[in-house]
Amino acid sequence: MISRREMLLTPVALMAARAVSAASGKMTLAIHQNTSIAAGYRKSLEGWSRAGIKYVEIVAAPLDEFLKTDSLASARRVLTDLGLTPVSAACGVGGLWEPNPNRAASLDNFKKRCEMFATLGLDHIYSPTATTQKFTLDDYKTGADNMREVGEIAKQYRMTAMAEFVRTSSFISTLTTILKMTRLAAHPNMKPLFDCYHFWSGLNKLEDLDLIRPGEIGHVHFQDIPDMPRELLDNTTRIIPGDGISPLTTILHKLADKGYAGPLSVELFLPKFQQGDPFEVAREIRQKAEAVMRKASVM
Repeated sequence: MISRREMLLTPVALMAARAVSAASGKMTLAIHQNTSIAAGYRKSLEGWSRAGIKYVEIVAAPLDEFLKTDSLASARRVLTDLGLTPVSAACGVGGLWEPNPNRAASLDNFKKRCEMFATLGLDHIYSPTATTQKFTLDDYKTGADNMREVGEIAKQYRMTAMAEFVRTSSFISTLTTILKMTRLAAHPNMKPLFDCYHFWSGLNKLEDLDLIRPGEIGHVHFQDIPDMPRELLDNTTRIIPGDGISPLTTILHKLADKGYAGPLSVELFLPKFQQGDPFEVAREIRQKAEAVMRKASVM
């Protein structure tokens, strides 16, 4: 079992690590578990660790599968034994941000996920804004209230909740909208998650980055976009940073100027990554992504 002392000390250690990173003005490379989803919880982390990865983003689904035969304490030991620091968690709960009839159930599930991931040692948790409902202007006021409510739940577990704007969302698909919404929510435990793929493949422009306030971004997903018509892009067309045409160096410079000094988490969905050897995938990611980071002077 994980002791209460361990559970309380871990967020403090994570905050200390983030403070050191912020003081240095540098960013760190991380990998999102969606990238090696087929390998499962343990094998993905083992392969990445062998490749020299130190920071990881946890996903609910492979953790749930691991917990069918093992304990949460064991899941945490996998991380500590491999020398890995979990920096964020995909909670796997939808319907948190937009008005919808199932939101009460979503909040209950979110509370359970906060408890689980806090015990695992995490202090950041997020959910995307994916939805295809139709909305009105009044729904955005409700959305801000919803964000404030989610932030308050996260606060109880000493966590920061984050909303990830998604390019195909009918509610929040752009950086400008997510910034307006989180500012209306005005909760210290509620922040925007910035995804490089959704930003550059969606209805955004580089100048929008100037709207970010210092320290406003909670976490960053780090991917590139292939040279193809944007109409053909979907989740599976994300590629490793440095292999595409996104102005990643400029984006990272802008984020650094706005005080972001946290993880850059590589999240990919192509089958060749998700079903590949986690060690080989992580080794390729590290080689290419770190080259982009060095070029941008953020590592």
